[in-house]
Amino acid sequence: MTFLIFLLACAAAASTGIIFKPGAWYESLVKPRFTPPNWAFPVAWTIIYLLLAWAGYRLTLIPESQTVLALWSAQIALNTLWTPVFFGAHRIVAGMVIISLLWIVAATMVVLAMRLDVITGLILFPYVVWLCIAAALNFSILRNNR
Repeated sequence: MTFLIFLLACAAAASTGIIFKPGAWYESLVKPRFTPPNWAFPVAWTIIYLLLAWAGYRLTLIPESQTVLALWSAQIALNTLWTPVFFGAHRIVAGMVIISLLWIVAATMVVLAMRLDVITGLILFPYVVWLCIAAALNFSILRNNR
């Protein structure tokens, strides 16, 4: 049941991608050469959300994980916020601020999770890698689309 609660939180975050699609506005932006192909985004995010739910569940089994669970909650809230701000409102600067905060929270979460349980930290690591790509993409779009 606990895993399902984390999965539901991830599904709520994922639903913003269904509601606020990239669309013509995003297609018209100048993007860097390292932009992943469109098909990679739903594949990567599906895997990441499953890993996030699994890691969240594992954290509930670890004593003294309250701080990491609070960071988990903060990251899923920021994650949920980014899509409507960037794709819905077309606010590239605000998106950059959100994804920067998200990266800081997620990276801190991974470091603290690693201290509690290496496996959980490793489960979370791909998320930070993908956020590095997403943040670099957001920054490049910001820089090239004034």
